[in-house]
Amino acid sequence: MVEKDSRELMVTIRCLVYNHEPYLRQCLDGFVMQQTNFRFEAIVHDDASTDGSAAIIREYAAKYPDIIKPIYETENQYSKRDGSLSRIINAHTHGKYVAYCEGDDYWSDSQKLQKQVDFLETNPDFVLCTHRFYILNDDAQKIVEDWNGRFKDGVEFDLESFISRKYWLTQPLTFLYRYGVWNMEEYRQYKNAKDVTLIYYLLKKGKGIMLKDLMGVYRIHKGGVWQGADKSKRIKVDIDTMKAIYDVDKNKYSALLLRNSVYNLGYIGFKFLRKYYKDYFQVSKIIYKELGFMVWAKTLFHSFNVFHTYFGY
Repeated sequence: MVEKDSRELMVTIRCLVYNHEPYLRQCLDGFVMQQTNFRFEAIVHDDASTDGSAAIIREYAAKYPDIIKPIYETENQYSKRDGSLSRIINAHTHGKYVAYCEGDDYWSDSQKLQKQVDFLETNPDFVLCTHRFYILNDDAQKIVEDWNGRFKDGVEFDLESFISRKYWLTQPLTFLYRYGVWNMEEYRQYKNAKDVTLIYYLLKKGKGIMLKDLMGVYRIHKGGVWQGADKSKRIKVDIDTMKAIYDVDKNKYSALLLRNSVYNLGYIGFKFLRKYYKDYFQVSKIIYKELGFMVWAKTLFHSFNVFHTYFGY
């Protein structure tokens, strides 16, 4: 008889799966290979996949019952857009810390969780620990370091520095955050919540860090829900997300997020404007009100500057 692991449960991994059969074994292998001095669990949520994902999850759950905790849906929860997916995952989250990895990404370092937990345990003023990662273009079979190795030494960030960068610093597969600082009633105020909403919310509670270690792989492939979407639609989703944050907080940080969402429209700017002109003018008014004329004017010029898009001016 195998003894039950009595160590403290420190980390709950949240793994969302939908038709990830070609990649899922690599993802789950990244969980079960973790070497830690604490107990962790992986909530693997299959959102009514139509491929063989559920069968793979059952196989791993049978082999690693102390780690893989499956949830199988008969109806897709993501498509409901009513918060049901979050409620289900939250009800199964019991760790002191929460980690993320979707079924098409994977972890490549067996010490990932241990390194991140060690950092947060010894640095109480930090609420979020991320790390560097590789980017794998699945179609081209090409793998590169994140942002071409721009952050080889890692980087600390707070809310202001994170927003002021104007570009996405990390990916959810690197997240580890203190679950105790997260409050469902506070967070549910933010409609259309996405990854950036979570980081924004966490950085209101404390600091974040990106460790220098390359410990995971973010996969780009045609089947990705976000990567496969039309660029105009992705920008519209970004604007809706940032606007939802602004509607709650109405401060310079949330206004800067809105500004960033339209700053690099580039060559699709006029196409976007024809389709979503009401959204753009609403954002424009908020930028003018909260950030002033100069920021508003620079944003207007920059967001439609074709030369910036092609030549980096």
